[in-house]
Amino acid sequence: MHKGGSRNNRGRFKIVFRSLKYRNYRLFFSGQSISLIGTWMQRIAMPWLVYHMTGSALLLGVVGFAGQIPSFLLSPVAGVLTDRLSRYRVLLVTQIISMIQAAVLAWLCLAGVIQVWQIVLLSVILGCVNAFDVPSRHSFVIDMVEKKEDLGNAIALNSLMFNGARLIGPSIAGVILAAAGEGICFLLNAISYVFVIISLLMMKLHLKETARSEAHILKELGEGFRYVFGFAPIKHLLILLSISSLMGMSYSVLMPVFAKEILHGGSHTFGFLMGAAGFGALLGALFLASRQSVLKLGRIVPASAILFGAGLLGLSFSRIFPFSLLLMIFIGLGMMMQTAASNTILQTITDDDKRGRVMSFYTMAIMGTAPFGSLMAGALAKVIGTPWTIFIGGLASIIGALFFLRKLAELKALVRPVYVKMGIIPEVASGIQTASEPSAGTAL
Repeated sequence: MHKGGSRNNRGRFKIVFRSLKYRNYRLFFSGQSISLIGTWMQRIAMPWLVYHMTGSALLLGVVGFAGQIPSFLLSPVAGVLTDRLSRYRVLLVTQIISMIQAAVLAWLCLAGVIQVWQIVLLSVILGCVNAFDVPSRHSFVIDMVEKKEDLGNAIALNSLMFNGARLIGPSIAGVILAAAGEGICFLLNAISYVFVIISLLMMKLHLKETARSEAHILKELGEGFRYVFGFAPIKHLLILLSISSLMGMSYSVLMPVFAKEILHGGSHTFGFLMGAAGFGALLGALFLASRQSVLKLGRIVPASAILFGAGLLGLSFSRIFPFSLLLMIFIGLGMMMQTAASNTILQTITDDDKRGRVMSFYTMAIMGTAPFGSLMAGALAKVIGTPWTIFIGGLASIIGALFFLRKLAELKALVRPVYVKMGIIPEVASGIQTASEPSAGTAL
């Protein structure tokens, strides 16, 4: 019995981490895992620094807006360029610039000369970099994973890596903020980029020569827009992501206020809250990575959005730290499963020559709408308070999910022939289609 159990555990481990058999993806996974811990340390330290300097929830929203608005403005153009250029080279450049940005931020902070306008400017610069980095990184997965049936697993492992860092990074940041200050967090982030740059340089890629398009960039933009909004499954996935991001995900901007004013805690309280959300997201990523196909992803998307929204509703009424931690786990779980499941479906049904543009709209849906959410959350919190602002975000996420659920039967009928045409394994071909059918019996 014991040996059988060990074999089963090894089998599950192989299923969860099967994409690591590809050398390039293995290098990417290891380098990014270290770099993302630094990224999350900076993400935690920056709003804490702003709130410490100003005591203003509105300015927290302004800084969040500054860092995310470039993704809204530049992502469509970045998507076209990603389809035209080498995703690998774009990614290498964005990582180098991000390292420089973190180093400058660390120097200003450690020298004791940092001001809010400098934080805003550096946030804008990083936002511009992310507008190119995110669609390139998502599109690059398919260049590292040779078999398309492993694509969903690789995307889930990306989420696992991202949220593992999201669990570790804020916890470390909370300790370092209390012991050494924000500047050390920024410095460690700058150093962490070295690992991902080295991992990219070590890759052996058979880079496809991208056909030089003679079409005007605006024409290709229009083509991408028509492709995204002309196909209902892509359109509705992106609409739901936009609603969740605009109204719900801006909760993170208010977490310093929630930790300090509502729970009466300090930087460690803030760090643990964000770490709890990371833990929930990590659980969700493990669940998705353990799946052998995209079966039932059609149902997981709205169910996750409802879980995310319900967690926010509960958090808005919570005044107890342990209960808030528990709710943050469900918030992180719901948010991650929605974004990763949507990403998997989008990547699988998208034509290769339009992948960069579709991923740029995905970036806009998540990161592009977030600045408006950050600004709105900061302004609303000033008028109606932080708890009610979080409540409104949760309610909006649930309403969006229920609308998507009503459309699910129509969407699964449209997706099925796409999978058949692409020659994906039969289980996948029927999976999305049957995922939302109540009559699917044991398949559910």
